[in-house]
Amino acid sequence: MARLFRESRRDSSHSSSSNGFLPPAAASHSSSALPSPFPELGVALTAAELREAAYEVLVAASRTTGGKPLTYIPQSGAGAGPAASPASSASSASSASLQRSLTSAAASKMKKALGLRSSASTKGVGSPGSGGKAAPPRRPATVGELMRVQMRVSEPADARIRRGLLRIAASQLGRRAENMVLPLEFLQQFKASDIPDPQEYEAWRSRNLKLLEAGLLVHPFVPLNKSDSSAQRLRQIIRGAYDRPLETGKNSESMQSLRTSVMSLAGRSHDGTSDGCHWADGFPLNLHLYQMLVEACFDNEEGTVVDEIDEVMELLKKTWVILGINEMLHNLCFTWALFNHFVMSGQVDIELLSAAENQLAEVAKDAKTTKDPNYCKVLSSTLSSIMGWTEKRLLAYHETFNTSNIESMQGIVSIGVSAAKVLVEDISHEYRRRRKEETDVARSRVETYIRSSLRTAFAQRMEEADSKRSSRNPTPVLSILAKDIGDLAMKEKNLYSPILKTWHPLASGVAVATLHSCYGNELKQFVAGLTELTPDTVQVLKSADKLEKDLVNIAVEDSVDSDDGGKSLIREMPPYEAENAIANLVKVWIKERIDRLKGWVDRNLKQETWNPGANRENFAPSSVEMLRVIGETLDAFFELPIPMHPALLPDLTAGLDRSLQLYVSKAKSGCGTRNSFMPQLPPLTRCEVGSKLLFKKKEKPQNLQVRVSQNGATNGNDPLGLPQLCVRLNTLQYIRGELENLEKKIKTCLRNVESAQADITDGLDIKFELCQAACQEGIQQICETTAYKVTFYDLGHVLWDTLYVGDTTSNRVEVLLRELDPVLETISGTVHNKVRNRAITALMKATFDGFLLVLLAGGPLRAFTRQDSQIIEDDFRALRDLYLADGDGLPEELVDKASSQVKNVLPLFRADSESLIERFKRMMVESNRSASKNRLPLPPTTGHWSPNEPNTVLRVLCYRSDETATKFLKKTYNLPKKI
Repeated sequence: MARLFRESRRDSSHSSSSNGFLPPAAASHSSSALPSPFPELGVALTAAELREAAYEVLVAASRTTGGKPLTYIPQSGAGAGPAASPASSASSASSASLQRSLTSAAASKMKKALGLRSSASTKGVGSPGSGGKAAPPRRPATVGELMRVQMRVSEPADARIRRGLLRIAASQLGRRAENMVLPLEFLQQFKASDIPDPQEYEAWRSRNLKLLEAGLLVHPFVPLNKSDSSAQRLRQIIRGAYDRPLETGKNSESMQSLRTSVMSLAGRSHDGTSDGCHWADGFPLNLHLYQMLVEACFDNEEGTVVDEIDEVMELLKKTWVILGINEMLHNLCFTWALFNHFVMSGQVDIELLSAAENQLAEVAKDAKTTKDPNYCKVLSSTLSSIMGWTEKRLLAYHETFNTSNIESMQGIVSIGVSAAKVLVEDISHEYRRRRKEETDVARSRVETYIRSSLRTAFAQRMEEADSKRSSRNPTPVLSILAKDIGDLAMKEKNLYSPILKTWHPLASGVAVATLHSCYGNELKQFVAGLTELTPDTVQVLKSADKLEKDLVNIAVEDSVDSDDGGKSLIREMPPYEAENAIANLVKVWIKERIDRLKGWVDRNLKQETWNPGANRENFAPSSVEMLRVIGETLDAFFELPIPMHPALLPDLTAGLDRSLQLYVSKAKSGCGTRNSFMPQLPPLTRCEVGSKLLFKKKEKPQNLQVRVSQNGATNGNDPLGLPQLCVRLNTLQYIRGELENLEKKIKTCLRNVESAQADITDGLDIKFELCQAACQEGIQQICETTAYKVTFYDLGHVLWDTLYVGDTTSNRVEVLLRELDPVLETISGTVHNKVRNRAITALMKATFDGFLLVLLAGGPLRAFTRQDSQIIEDDFRALRDLYLADGDGLPEELVDKASSQVKNVLPLFRADSESLIERFKRMMVESNRSASKNRLPLPPTTGHWSPNEPNTVLRVLCYRSDETATKFLKKTYNLPKKI
């Protein structure tokens, strides 16, 4: 206000502009004003011209409402022209409204109502210690002086206006200002000589003509008919005035014509009665004029509401009757002015914002009580402008607000939301057609602000994250982004959401749901392009998982008290499934490793020679290499920077188990089984009694045919040679032993991984069950295969060509025992001690089976008498003793168990033929209902030799060198003596 007073003193020393108005003050505002929301005038009236016209209306309205004569009072106190007189000086004591003294600013009721503090105590006061150099400047003494200064009117211009109004009053005594057309009256009262500056005079005259054009032709209070002669005449006069200047200040013919046209148009009304002069109350001219008056409520330099707002408002209300303004339009204009000055303050004057918010509440009440189309149109335009400005900032409020200006956000949101509510609820026809409860305008708008701002902020963080990644910082962009978004979410929760919760109870939840969606879209594209597991990939997915948990936690906290407990928000946040993505990649990684391992097994086992000299432990080098690869695979798995080792471990161990099972299966494949080496039994025959020499010397024994696998010759390179079979056996035992070490290794690694819990291995059953079972089965199979191959294939020449062939006493078991010794030495020296007894036990069973097979199916080259039974028993005892080895061999109970079948059968060789025949017949009758002692079917060969099995007894008879047995066999079955 001090500056305004200094300005007024400079005005008195010839500082006026050509139109009598001061140039705009050098405002300290940091932002430009908003465009006016009012419609264009369509007439070239400048802001200065409108302001001068508004001031004229203000002075005219004020000077005719005080009940005192209109007297011109110069403000400077110096001689102001010929109109000054002692009478005028004397009349100053009875001043009208404009000359009323200003009241104390502390008493401003309006400021209190608007929530504004008085600023008088801080203006025009010198600083302490200034030594009186800056004395407090004089404040305007009257409201009139304040308004003149505020509206930047020079004292000469003010004097001219007052002088003109005195002349008008004198010529039209008793007429009120609202019944006069002021531009017309001024044109008639002033001539060129009253305004010495020709340019200023021309501008003044042009302004008044343009006001008449705007108020009566372009924006008339009552719409014009095209055929209205007064309107046509006025247009002609105004156009002609530009070509030939209109002579003012006289009752000339041209002025009379102008008056007639103007008064004809100004006197029209909607109901046909002449109730005033409507020259300035048409939309939007009256709004433009009134807005100029409203601007006087704000300090020209600081933009704040003046402390004398109560007095100023009283003056402004007196213009309403002339301008056709009512309280609703005033509230709207004042709201706009408050908001506009807040904007011009650089958005730092929070008091102006608060005042605009309070005033907008009055506008909202007004909007519900009227459907006036002109008002609604201006209301819509004004609120749309306010809303447009607020939304430009609120739709990206992260760019607009920070900790330094956050306190303004509450008011801006409030104004934006209030404007939106009025526009939607009171103006929108679409809203009226719906039930109000279906649309929560405030919540809807705030949610729009949140989502838009967060999307914008997210896009900015994306760019920043991309710029942060460099050779020095190789962190993946999405990992950087995840951290930035987490920080953004916390900032949203702590800084913005407490404000926005006023209108949206789930402000934080909506924000994090939006961020969740934005990041999720980027993550989805990232995951879609993944083909392999890399450290960067895992880092991104772990960062995404952490971000998601943080965002969901914020959403859950925010929605605890909501109606649905936050379910709608959580549904809006479908899981990233980052762990699933990691798991899928790890499964791909596992599959690739397992497939690679299986390929390795196939290639290396084809090259494996099973050479016992390859290492001291006598197992295959390929098994060592395979277990090394498995160990490396486990190490690589536990080095993966993933959070779910325990969950994915079963997939890996299952794959490794299958690979080991494959190795074991291939290691035993091709070896055959015990049945591969079991001989085909020759047809049953009967002995040729009395002949000890059963074949001529030139004849070769007819050996039993042995089914052997096609795996090459029995030489040193034979993969199925005894040493090679022992190596296979050792290899399976080695693998079986290493499985326990693998299980221990896995548990140790599992305890050491970052994601493991302290008790992670408690109750965890890590077993290579497939491999364990395959090893167990393989060891059993190879033991049996080795035993039967040695017995029936490697030692077949001894067993079939020598033992008991021809003469029982000369071809006894010693030959077989000599051949078995090196076999046992090889097994004992090669096979691992944990499976050595199993291998020897299998060999023992095979030799016992072979011994019994020679006795029961040795072919027609063998014949036994009852006396030979002792030799056979002695030989079998020697064979048993070989495995007992005087207590250093197999346990006696094991040998007894394995020899029980032979022991049970041997007594049959001691029995006489008659008892054997009777025994046979009895068993046949008992086992076959259709059989009789005279007609016996041939019993099938079961291979299960037993004294209680008919086929076993029949075979003892077949090899009995006895007349009784031979006759029975010929008579009963007609068996031949030769094959």
